[in-house]
Amino acid sequence: MPALNRVQLIGRLGKDPESKYTPTGKRVTHFSIAVSQRWKANGETREYTEWVNVEAWGRLGEVSQEYLKKGSLVYVEGRLKTEKYEDKGENRYFTKVVAVTLQFLDKKPTDEPMLTVEEEAVDYET
Repeated sequence: MPALNRVQLIGRLGKDPESKYTPTGKRVTHFSIAVSQRWKANGETREYTEWVNVEAWGRLGEVSQEYLKKGSLVYVEGRLKTEKYEDKGENRYFTKVVAVTLQFLDKKPTDEPMLTVEEEAVDYET
């Protein structure tokens, strides 16, 4: 049976990206984005913000670290990944997006093109 695990988001970074290296030397960059939804209810504008954790590996992580900062508007495409950890004897879970494509959406001078970066399909460790 076919399966699909694909996420597309547009949001703003909540803080500057942070990079780390795995024991084998692979670079991984983490950041979170705020995805907001606005609507009107009884003539009053309401807003709801969902915070999403994003993980970018290799060159995609390098570019994220170099060009993104708190408040940057970005399009992220990737896949969902849920991880489990133990906290005070209890199993806890968290879900993140492993980025495959990033597109920086902040306005730039007209002579500067919009930057899109895609990651090659590879298996990454956790």
